[in-house]
Amino acid sequence: MVYLELTQVSKIYGEKVLFDRVDLQVAKNTKVALVAKNGTGKSTLLRVAAGIDLPEGVGSNVYVHKEARMAYLPQEPDFGDNASVLDAVFDSDNDMVRAVRDYEEALSRTDEPAKLQDALTRMDRLRAWDIEARIKEVLSKLNIDDVHQKIDTLSGGQRKRVALAKLIIDEPDLIIMDEPTNHLDLEMIEWLEEWLQSPNLTLLMVTHDRYFLERVCNRIIELDGGNIYHYTGNYSQFLEKKAIREETESAELAKDKKRMKKELEWVRRMPSGRGTKAKSRLSAFDDLKNKVGSFRAEEELTIEIKGQRLGSKILEAHNISKSYGDKVLVKGFSHKFQKGERAGIVGKNGAGKSTLLHMLTKELPPDTGKVVHGVNTHFGYYTQDGINLKDDMRVIEVIREIAEFIPMEKGMKLTARGLLERFMFNSKQQQVYVSQLSGGEKRRLYLLTILMQNPNFLILDEPTNDLDIMTLNVLEDFLMDFPGCVLIVSHDRFFLDKLAHHLFVFEGDGKLKDWNGTYSEYREYARHREQEESDKSTAPPAAAAPAATPNPEKKEQVITQEQRKAIRRVENQISKLEARKAEISAAFEDAASLDPEKIAELGKALAEVNEQIEEKEMEWMELVGD
Repeated sequence: MVYLELTQVSKIYGEKVLFDRVDLQVAKNTKVALVAKNGTGKSTLLRVAAGIDLPEGVGSNVYVHKEARMAYLPQEPDFGDNASVLDAVFDSDNDMVRAVRDYEEALSRTDEPAKLQDALTRMDRLRAWDIEARIKEVLSKLNIDDVHQKIDTLSGGQRKRVALAKLIIDEPDLIIMDEPTNHLDLEMIEWLEEWLQSPNLTLLMVTHDRYFLERVCNRIIELDGGNIYHYTGNYSQFLEKKAIREETESAELAKDKKRMKKELEWVRRMPSGRGTKAKSRLSAFDDLKNKVGSFRAEEELTIEIKGQRLGSKILEAHNISKSYGDKVLVKGFSHKFQKGERAGIVGKNGAGKSTLLHMLTKELPPDTGKVVHGVNTHFGYYTQDGINLKDDMRVIEVIREIAEFIPMEKGMKLTARGLLERFMFNSKQQQVYVSQLSGGEKRRLYLLTILMQNPNFLILDEPTNDLDIMTLNVLEDFLMDFPGCVLIVSHDRFFLDKLAHHLFVFEGDGKLKDWNGTYSEYREYARHREQEESDKSTAPPAAAAPAATPNPEKKEQVITQEQRKAIRRVENQISKLEARKAEISAAFEDAASLDPEKIAELGKALAEVNEQIEEKEMEWMELVGD
C-alpha cells in the first residue's frame, strides 16, 4: 500500500532548478531517507510532500492515502504566539491525548474543582492512564519539564524537542522529519533511533546522521542535479550502489564524448543543404551534445589551509570548577593537551559542555583553578551562536572582509575567490547575498571563516548541524590530517567515532570521565554497567553461607519459596493501593463541598497512586515471568 506519492513535481526559483518533474513513492512501513547537498532542495521537497508548499509543473500531484495520518517535523517549528508547551504538545485529535491534556490543565486550576472531577472521570472512562504514563516518559526522555512554560521563552533546540514530543505522542502513521537529531543530546538520539525502528512506522526524513541512515532506513533517495535516484537498503548499501552508478555514468560519458567527436566531424563536412535523413542525424547530434553538456563533474570540497606551529605548552586546565547556585557544572577538571590530540566532549543537554569550552578559551573565568594558554596557541572556535553573518553582504564580501588571501601548504597562497571555489561556492554563488543561502550553506561559509584565520587549535561546538553528508566526509578527512589539536562537542556519533582519540564524558554533578576509546565503545561500556547495577538492585539479598555444602535440590526449593513470598507481598501491596485509589475516587463524589486546595491535593494523590499501581503490576509480571 502506497502511503505517499509525488508525481512530476518541480520547484524552480528564478534560474535555480531545485528539482524537475521528480517522482517519489513511500510505501506503508518503509523508512525512506532523502540525501543531497546543502541548498539543492531537500527541505523544500519535504515541505511539498507534507502539503506545506505547492508543487509546480503541469500534471504535478501529491497524494496521501486516506488511511495515513501524517505528521511533519520541520527544522524550525512554529507554534504561534502565546502558546504554552501544554498547548503545543497536546494539540491532537486523539481523544485520550486530549483527555490527558484536560487532566493536566485541571490539576493546575485549583479554583475549579468540578473541572478536575470531570477530567478524572473522563480519564477513567477512556482508560487513558497508560497514555498519560507514556506521555510522561516521552517528555522525560526529551527533557521537557515545565508544560506550562510559554513557547516564546524557549530556545530553538527546546522548541524542536517540543515539536518532536508532540509528534511521538500523537502516534501518526506517516512521519515526515527534517533533521530530527539536531539539538538532541546523544541519549535522546539513541532513544529516538530505537523508537523509529518500530516496524509499524512509515517514515520520510532528511538527516545527516549516518548511524540513523544505517540502522533505521531501508531505502535511500538521492536528490542530485534536479533528478532523483532510488536505492534500496541502508547507508552502506547506498554508498556501494551510488559508486556503481557514478562509475557507469562516467563510462557512458566517455562513450558519448567519443561518439560526439565523430558526429562533429560529420557536421563540419556536411554541405549547407541537407536532406531529411541528414536533418534527423543533426537533431540526434544536438541531443547528444546537450546530454554531454549537462553532465556535471562532481564538485569536491578540498581543504589545504596551512596551520600555525604549536609550542611545547598548548592548553592546560588545572583543577577548574564552575557552579551556578546549587548546580555544579564542572568540578575539578584537569588536563594538559598534547600535539595532534583530538578529543570529544559528550553529555546531556545542559550538562555543562559549552561552559567547559568557554572556560578553556578564557571567555568565562572558572570558580576555582586556572587555565593556561600556550604562547603560540591560536584558537579557531566554531560555535552554534557564533554564526553572525550579515544578510546584506555577498558571499565573496564575507571572506574578503577577513582576508584577500590565505597561506597554503608548500608556500602557496590562495585568493578569497579561489578558497570559496574549493568550498563549493562557484562564481555565481559567490555573488549571492547571505540571506539567500540555505542553513547548511551558511554553516559551511561560517566554517570557512573560522578555518581561514589559520588556527592550530580547533574547538568545534556542534559543527555537523545542517551540513550535508559530502561536506561532513571531507571535513572529517581534513580533521584527520589537521596537524594541530581538535576539541569537538557533537551529537553526531559517526563523527565522534571517526575523529576522537578519547572522550571527556559528563557523568553528573560536574564530574568528567576521561574515556580512552570511541563513543560507541563508551556506550557499550555504559550499557553494560547500567545492566550490572540493575541486576544488583533487583537481586535478592545474599543468604548467609551454610556450614555444610547445601543440597542443590533444596537450594532450588528455597529460591522458589522466596519468589512465592515476593509475589504474595506485591499482590498485597497492589490490593492496598487499589483500596487507596477507591478511597480517593470516593472523596471526589462530593466535589462541590471540597475547597480548591483539597481538590488539587486529591488529584495529585490519585496520580501518584496510579503510578505506584503501574509499577507494582510491572514488578508482579517480572516475578511471575521469572
